[in-house]
Amino acid sequence: MKSTVIANIVRHVCFRLVEIDDAEFIVSLRTSPSKSRYISYTDNDVDVQRKWIASYLERQDKGLEYYYIIEDNKAEKYGTLRIYDFREDSFCWGSWIMKDGSPYYMAIESLLMALEIGFYQLGFTRSHGDVRKGNHSVLNNHLRFGSKITGEDDLNYYLEYNRYDYEAVKKKYGRFYC
Repeated sequence: MKSTVIANIVRHVCFRLVEIDDAEFIVSLRTSPSKSRYISYTDNDVDVQRKWIASYLERQDKGLEYYYIIEDNKAEKYGTLRIYDFREDSFCWGSWIMKDGSPYYMAIESLLMALEIGFYQLGFTRSHGDVRKGNHSVLNNHLRFGSKITGEDDLNYYLEYNRYDYEAVKKKYGRFYC
């Protein structure tokens, strides 16, 4: 995946690969009290985030993961999403955070984009992931799209999703595609 901007799959959302200059935006999302409740801790230090992004860029260059800024068609930033933890036939997507006040369709379209990239551009047949218990809105989004809960522990629900279920969902959400 050489292109830094991924567009023209859905109507309003573009993904672009994270750059070091995105550190302040990412810190603002990840340290927001309403957003940070169900994600791993992030230091409220932009320089620490810049260093993390620099190390991420090395992993991206090796094709080990992709970290995106979610933007609209006018390049306004709305959120983040990562595609990572590549296994034989499965990928994980996470670090999905949308800024407060984002239009509802930004979340739907960013989820569709992540699945399109994982299933069709990267060629995986399944996705896997986890959602923190208590994060009902994210869990409900996963379940609405057809994810199955495959296990749980004290902290998380573990989910699996496959390309065939996604192909059925694409018909239901067709109005969001270009």
